[in-house]
Amino acid sequence: MKRTTALRKAIMERRAVVVPGCHDALSARVIEQCGFEATQISGYGLAGSLLAKPDVGLVEMKDVLDVTWNIAQAVGIPVMADVDTGGGNAVNAAWITERLMAMGVAGMNIEDQVFPKRCGHMAGKEVIAAQEMAGKVRACAAARDALDKDFIINARTDAFAVYGLEEAIRRSNLYLEAGADLAFIDGIRTRADIEQAVASLRGPLSVNLMDAISGMKTELVPIPELARMGVGRVSIPVASVMVTHKALVSFFTALKAAPTGVLPGQTQWVSSFEEYTDFVGLKQYRAMEDEYLPKERLEAKYRGAGKIVE
Repeated sequence: MKRTTALRKAIMERRAVVVPGCHDALSARVIEQCGFEATQISGYGLAGSLLAKPDVGLVEMKDVLDVTWNIAQAVGIPVMADVDTGGGNAVNAAWITERLMAMGVAGMNIEDQVFPKRCGHMAGKEVIAAQEMAGKVRACAAARDALDKDFIINARTDAFAVYGLEEAIRRSNLYLEAGADLAFIDGIRTRADIEQAVASLRGPLSVNLMDAISGMKTELVPIPELARMGVGRVSIPVASVMVTHKALVSFFTALKAAPTGVLPGQTQWVSSFEEYTDFVGLKQYRAMEDEYLPKERLEAKYRGAGKIVE
């Protein structure tokens, strides 16, 4: 099954498929190994991992696309990209949609914020006119329909924080009518809000639970309950970069505080060298080296290493 088809099937079943966010190829591979069906690229995570900056529109679209390519090649599960406001107008958004499909990406998030955007759980957001966003969605949908009708367009509205739930629902339905496959009301607050949105939308709803620990602005409703409501997708976008930040701070704080400057035997801080190199596929690459080396080079490589080369 194509990755786009697998993602579409999971979302349209409205069983609250969990799509954790990744910020690089390594975090995407971890998410896949842990058994999740899909991953999405976190714009918040990219800003932090690439620039050590907040998610306020500082990452160049070229950098977004480069990292997206790396992630899409690193995993076999469906990957959803985050293209923020689409790189400009409807023409720019359509062109980026085409490029994402060429990369093998399974879906994309596009939002109706004024550029430069900011993380959906930050204060001070502004949104563009609903009809302008609908035009972007129509352009993206035309590109999707021409190349891969299973590609998922997730239309995000940030209108909840600015105008409230009714306007967010109105905009979401407008974007669904324009060709979006999924609607994402960012910053939605309560279980009752989610239930109202699911009942009112003319398509599946995506819910953002941020780090799955605090929920930030959104009530942490258990996934099975969201599935019973009929939510299409559950996003956990910032956990990967937040976990990484916490682990790095904890380790290097302990290392700096150690009287000897080292932490002998404290294996709880790290994966072992072998665990990590196995995870990133070193054994497979070494096997390829051996397969394609000339016999004399292979003999020289293992001479004195206690290995017999036939």
